[in-house]
Amino acid sequence: MQVRPITQSQHLDYIAARSSVSFLQTPAWGKAKSGWTPVSLGWFDGDALVGAGLMLMRKVPRVNRFLAYLPEGPDLDWENLDVVSKALDALVVYSQNQGVFQIKIGPHVWTRRWHSETIKESIAQSSHLSISELSPDEVSTAGAHVTQRLRDLGWMQPKTTDSGFGDYQPRFVFQLNLNGKTIENIFEDFNQLWRRNIRKAEKEGVTVRLGTKDDLALFHACYVETAQRDRFIPRPLSYFNAMWDAMRAESAGRILLFIAEHPEHSGAIAATTMTQVGDHAWYSYGASTTAARDLRPSNAIQWAMIQHAHTHGAKTYDMRGISDTLDPENHLFGLIQFKLGTGGYAQEYVGEWDFVISPLWAKLFNLYMSRR
Repeated sequence: MQVRPITQSQHLDYIAARSSVSFLQTPAWGKAKSGWTPVSLGWFDGDALVGAGLMLMRKVPRVNRFLAYLPEGPDLDWENLDVVSKALDALVVYSQNQGVFQIKIGPHVWTRRWHSETIKESIAQSSHLSISELSPDEVSTAGAHVTQRLRDLGWMQPKTTDSGFGDYQPRFVFQLNLNGKTIENIFEDFNQLWRRNIRKAEKEGVTVRLGTKDDLALFHACYVETAQRDRFIPRPLSYFNAMWDAMRAESAGRILLFIAEHPEHSGAIAATTMTQVGDHAWYSYGASTTAARDLRPSNAIQWAMIQHAHTHGAKTYDMRGISDTLDPENHLFGLIQFKLGTGGYAQEYVGEWDFVISPLWAKLFNLYMSRR
């Protein structure tokens, strides 16, 4: 098996033939990431393209050495361990020839799932302080095998924080299964509080519409307020403009903007972005104002996104990262508490793994990044 660059057209044809790949593995995502050089890679078994991935390369200043990162990728037949071994060995060989000192991958392979009722029961009984301590409702044999094979091949998993977040992408996410369900079925899966909040928003006059690129300024104003309230550093408007242009150029439905409004409030009272690749839709960025919180726009806008995803063929609606914590005193507890109301499930992925080709350069690069 060999790894070599492929064209954007080849990469998109590969993606179109799959049920879904992570939106972080699309060529458009590479164009949206400043500071990284994107490369579309193909895995070839003879002449057959058997895998593909977006590699982001970050250069060390003044020398031709690179960190290589494949966010939630590459996309391979992860259930075939023989393919996995050959594919990863080929990736290492290719990377060595490109001056890469460390490779980071994030296989989009899940390991464990916990249903909403299991988590809610644990919270009610105060029996556990983290999701990972709970007995899972579903276990993936493929996920366990991939984890072991990565270890056997010399890949290492960086330590997560106490909250269970990975160093780049979250290991724990919250998802809704839309497959085979009607809109009415999905609404019935919500708990009483979610249903009541959605109805309240509608009764109070909250409306949700699809936005255009011109509405990104409305989104960003709401997003900056959220950043100040939740104490994180917001990305600039230019970041979202670049993301919009790249992803919309690739596919009209690749990224969508939802705007929640109310007659008595100027601007957006909540705003979100959603991405979709094949039958998987992701809630990617979200924001809301403090002044309109009692109108429940966050529930209304999530419901609008879920309905849109369902109408456009999504089988999975992904609410993205959650913390592993079930401790009510932890400031991240609200993430899981809010999402539990949808009746979905918490899912753990195999996480991100590193292969260090040059320990010295890896150490120097980490030192450089820590001082920036």
